Parts: sequence; structure tokens; C-alpha cells
Amino acid sequence: MLERLLGEDIELATRLYPEPIRVRADPGQLQQVIMNLAVNARDAMPQGGRLTLETDVVELDETYARNHVSVRPGSYVMLAVSDTGHGMDKETQARVFEPFFTTKEKGKGTGLGLATIYGIVKQSEGNVWVYSEPGQGTTFKIYLPRVKEEVAAVEEEARARVSGRREAKTVLLAEDEESLRLLMREFLEALGYTVLEAGSGTDAVRLAEQHAGPIALLMTDVVMPGMSGRALAEKVAAKRPEIKVLYVSGYTDNAIVHHGVLEAEMMFLQKPFTMEALARKLETILGTQETETT
Repeated sequence: MLERLLGEDIELATRLYPEPIRVRADPGQLQQVIMNLAVNARDAMPQGGRLTLETDVVELDETYARNHVSVRPGSYVMLAVSDTGHGMDKETQARVFEPFFTTKEKGKGTGLGLATIYGIVKQSEGNVWVYSEPGQGTTFKIYLPRVKEEVAAVEEEARARVSGRREAKTVLLAEDEESLRLLMREFLEALGYTVLEAGSGTDAVRLAEQHAGPIALLMTDVVMPGMSGRALAEKVAAKRPEIKVLYVSGYTDNAIVHHGVLEAEMMFLQKPFTMEALARKLETILGTQETETT
């Protein structure tokens, strides 16, 4: 997935710890962290370059903790994502995790990607640091507490919910952030749905018009360049009045309703979300199909 996302002019290199190392975190959210960092790295290397992923086990001692207020001493798993791009100055680094802060041109980024990463890492009781110099590339280092327990198959329950699905339902997915769209598509397909994928509202309308069969659900980002999720839903519903709609956004539902973008009774899922949370929401909207044959 990363190779498709990065393109042919960016080399993907890995330097991974030789043995399994475990953290207590949601797999889908960690995948979202990596994808968001990869997208940022790709955008910082418009002429091509190298993206390096590293994992390691590190011991952060009392001295390190004293110099980093939010860190507790102990054994950590480090995930480092490094690029050879244009880098960042000190002022940008100081604001890089602020919600809605972006250095990308208008319409190219929401400013939520790194803020989302920060929230996921903190939720997992970890820390994230950025190291960069203009013209020298950037490295993000994430430290998550190491755990000894066996890995829990947290996604199996979600998959089990649809394991007996007799007929795949079709979902029209509209999301302008490529990394999130790929992750959402992977979740939906793992849950047994057929996915029509669109990177904009205009593309989604075209797919809805061209698709010959039924479309059970429109899953759309609320805020997209050119056409909002609300406007997209209205256009699609005009031709397919039976379609259900699920809105997703990095904003909270209260903020979305407060600013008049959505109405309180509309179905909403806040990013980032897990496969299990998506499965529950889809079950609520679409219901489950009977597994017995007649």
C-alpha cells in the first residue's frame, strides 16, 4: 500500500527490529499514523527521494525523562519515519502538531493529519517528536510503551460480524485524503463490502451515475475541496433516493452540528476510527443480513 501511495520516484526502505515487539494500541490507528506520515513525506519530496521506516527497542532512562517532561522511564518501541525532503524550520516544527496548521497550499491539506497522529500516540500512552532541518529532510520518532502480553486479535470480532454475509453490499466511498481513503477502503473490504472509491465529490457523483447496480451506502468526508459531503449526499440521493449516508470527519460531531454543516440526527463517525467502530456503525445503518439459506 505504501509503495502505491509513494509512487515510483520515492524509494521505500525498512530497517526493522529482528524480533516481534508489541505495544498496546489499535492496529488500524497505527496504520493510519504510518500512512499520514508517508503522505507528508511524499509531499515533501516532489522530485523524489527516500522514505525510511525503522523500528527498534529503546530504554528511556531517568535522565531522558527529566529532559522530556511527558516521558516516563522504561522500555519503549520506537517507530521512526524519515524522508529526504525539503525539511522544516524551527517555527514550523513548533506548530506542526497543532490542529488545522498546514504549510500545504489551499485545498491540498486539512491540517488534521499530524494532529490526528499526536492524538493517537497520546491515546496509546506514547510520545512523538520531530527532528528536521531545512534542506536536510525530516524524521518523526514515535515511542510507545513496550508490553510483554500476547497480541489480541482485536479485528476478529469485527470480521465475525459479517463473516456470514450472503451478498456483498456496495459502498460508495468519498474521501480526498488519499492515505485515509486507502485505509477506509481496506477496512470496508475486510468487512465484506464492495467499494466504489472516489477522491472528490465530483468523482463520487460520476461513479454513482455510472454504476449499474444498487449502492447501499454513501460514506463521505464532511469537508472536501470543491464539493462538501452534504452537497454530495444531496446530489446522489436525487438519483438514488434509497441510499443511506454515513458522514466521517476529523472534527467532533458537536463541532460539525454547531457550525451548521450537519444536522444532529445524521449518521456520523469521527476520525480516527477502528474497524470495530466502523463495523458497529454500518450494522446500525444497514442492518445485518440473514446467514441462513432458504
